[in-house]
Amino acid sequence: MKIAIGSYEAKTKLPELLRQVKSGQSFTITNRGEAVADLVPSTAIKANDKVAVAEKLKAFMLSSPVRKVNIKKLIDEGRA
Repeated sequence: MKIAIGSYEAKTKLPELLRQVKSGQSFTITNRGEAVADLVPSTAIKANDKVAVAEKLKAFMLSSPVRKVNIKKLIDEGRA
């Protein structure tokens, strides 16, 4: 959900707004009550997060492989 914020307040609180955007929050910046811009998380950040998560998952799977599980049986049961 985007939160509306006036342009003057956005200017004075930009560092705090950027911290919130980094954590996923979105803002609509207004000028005299009219929406003029959206401040949203960058898609590049999301892509980097996905890559980092995939790398962590690969490292975990190599360090602690799943054993004694029949993957084909799970797929046949519709559990995978």
